[in-house]
Amino acid sequence: MDLRKSFAVLLFVFAIAITGCNNGVIKATNADDLPAVTPFVFTSPAFHNSDTIPILYTCDSSNFSPEMHWKNPNKNTAGYALIMEDPDAPDGTWIHWIVYNIPPTDTMLAMHIPRDSVLPNGMKQGFTSFRAIGYGGPCPPEGPVHRYYFRLYALDTKLNVRAGLTKTQLSNLMQGHIQAETDLQGKYGRKKKAQ
Repeated sequence: MDLRKSFAVLLFVFAIAITGCNNGVIKATNADDLPAVTPFVFTSPAFHNSDTIPILYTCDSSNFSPEMHWKNPNKNTAGYALIMEDPDAPDGTWIHWIVYNIPPTDTMLAMHIPRDSVLPNGMKQGFTSFRAIGYGGPCPPEGPVHRYYFRLYALDTKLNVRAGLTKTQLSNLMQGHIQAETDLQGKYGRKKKAQ
């Protein structure tokens, strides 16, 4: 028997063995053997998800940025970016905060981040709808409660760009580099004053 016929016979025997053992289905591994996936978790000690943002972090008080924490399972993260926005603003989505080049080793943002364009650890801040750099807290008109989304992105690259980017500019640069994203929602409103 020549070499090609021997190989063909071996393949046939192997196919029969697989069919007999697995009913024709090849199983790569048992699901129980796979490592558990750790979710990309984003929290704040200042407020829980979907809760009211305390007045300290709004324009009605000190307008401090809140402390924020995260856990990221992806070991290949090269940096983080954060965008805070209000989709309920009367004139369309209002951008309250943009931060990027957050170091991959960081797992938190401290409360009251200075409104500097570049921070000592290399983080950069973007240009918001307030036409300013840095955090601008909730400041809605009187009426219904607004939702505020803090969205955190884990990126596979460091963005070697200037400070002062807009949301559109940052979003374009992040395309194709987002490994994971998560968000934290807070709410804030001002009741209409009695006439």
